[in-house]
Amino acid sequence: MVNIMDKKAEELLQKCENIEDSSVMGSCKVMLDMMAKGDVTIGDNTSETYLQMAENLSPKDVPKVLELALKIRESGDIKDNDLKIAASKLIRAIEMS
Repeated sequence: MVNIMDKKAEELLQKCENIEDSSVMGSCKVMLDMMAKGDVTIGDNTSETYLQMAENLSPKDVPKVLELALKIRESGDIKDNDLKIAASKLIRAIEMS
């Protein structure tokens, strides 16, 4: 796992624990759906597919999705600009909640 957990990322993770903001939840679903459709994988070891995660998303899952968004935003390997934009939107939605 790439260590991208700077102080700001840690603050965001704490802020989003059990968040129920509909805009944040919607941003999570959009990003996960895009990852599933684009067959994008991030080095996580989850037994769930991104589509399953999107369908079963609950507030307690937001920190995990935020970690994915942070990895996507910083990844040089991911070239899908729409996915990077979706990740940035999720991060901003959490910052503003």
